[in-house]
Amino acid sequence: MTDRLPRTLPLPHPAGLAPNRRLLLSAGLGLAAAAVLRPARAAGSIRIGYQKYGSLVLLKGRGTLEKALQPLGTTVSWSEFPSGPPLLEALNAGAIDFGSAGEAPPIFAQAASPELRYVAAEPPAPRGEAILVPKDSPVTRVADLRGKTIALNKGSNVHFLLVRALEQAGMPYDAVKLAFLAPADANAAFVRGSVDAWVIWDPFQAAAERATGARVLVDGRGADGKGPDGTGIAPNRQFYLSRRGFMDPNAEIVSAVLKALGEIEAWAEGHAESVAAELAPSVGIPAPVLSVALGRLSYGVAPLDAATIADQQKVADAFHDLGLLPKPIRVADAVWTPPGGKARTQAEAR
Repeated sequence: MTDRLPRTLPLPHPAGLAPNRRLLLSAGLGLAAAAVLRPARAAGSIRIGYQKYGSLVLLKGRGTLEKALQPLGTTVSWSEFPSGPPLLEALNAGAIDFGSAGEAPPIFAQAASPELRYVAAEPPAPRGEAILVPKDSPVTRVADLRGKTIALNKGSNVHFLLVRALEQAGMPYDAVKLAFLAPADANAAFVRGSVDAWVIWDPFQAAAERATGARVLVDGRGADGKGPDGTGIAPNRQFYLSRRGFMDPNAEIVSAVLKALGEIEAWAEGHAESVAAELAPSVGIPAPVLSVALGRLSYGVAPLDAATIADQQKVADAFHDLGLLPKPIRVADAVWTPPGGKARTQAEAR
C-alpha cells in the first residue's frame, strides 16, 4: 500500500438539501454533542448509543431490554447517533456505556483510548455496503474512478471498503479525490452530480438504488465477487462495543444485553417484512426499500472468534499503512471475554 493521501475536497453544505434531510443531519449531530455533555451514568443504569438501523433499534422499539434488565435493577437510556465515529467518540468520553458500529470506527477509537472493548460481533454482510455510481455514469469499473471525486463518511465502515477496492484495482489511495460527507449531504451531492461516486452502507444504499437507479460498482465481495482470498474484500461486520471501566463491574448487565439482542435477532431473521414495517418510521425509508436492505443483512450476535479478530486486524493495519491511524494497534488487546468464556448466541436464544 502507498502512504500517499488523496486530496480531500470539503464540499459546502448543499443548498438544495431537502429540509427533512437537513433536519435529520443537524438533529443527529446535536444528539451526538448532547451525549458528550451528558452527566455521569446513574447507578444501576446503562446508556446505549444506537444508529437509525439495526438490531439495537428493534430492541429499543420493542422495550424488551428494559424488561430483561428489571431483575437486575437496571434502567436503560438511549441516544441516537448519525454514524459510528461520533458514537464511539461518545463511548470513549464516557458519555455512553454500550453501542454498535461497523469495522473502521472501533479501529480509530482503540487508537484513541485503551478503554475500548469489543463485546460481540455480527456475521459478515458484504453486500450491505457498496460504491455507487449514477445510472448513466460512464464508470464501469473501479479503475475508471482515477481522478474522480468520491463521497464517503470519514472513518466509517465504507472507508475501509474504498481502501480495499482501490487496492484490488491496483490503484494507489491518492488516485482519487475524497469528499468526506455524512449520508444526508453525500446523498444530496450524489443526486446533484457534485461527486462521481458514493461509498455508502444500507439502508441508504438501498434507498439510493431505488430512488435514483444508482448502480453498484463494487460491494464488499469485491469486483470478482470473492476477493483475493475467496472471502471478499470487506466483510462489513457490525460490532457491539463498550469500555473497560463499564465492563469490569457490569459483566452481568452486558451479558443480559447480548442475550436480548440474540432473542430479537432470532425473531427478526424470520420476519423480514415485519422488521421493515417496524423500522420504516424511525429510519424514514419506505418498508419495501428496507426489505431490500434487510435481505443483505446478517444476524447472529456472538463473541469475536479468531477469524473475526484477524479480519479486524487487517482493517487496523490497512489504515496504519496509509498513515490514517496515528499508531499501530493490536485488536486482540481490546476484545472482551465474557463470563464463562462465551456469549449467548442467536442460536442459543431460540
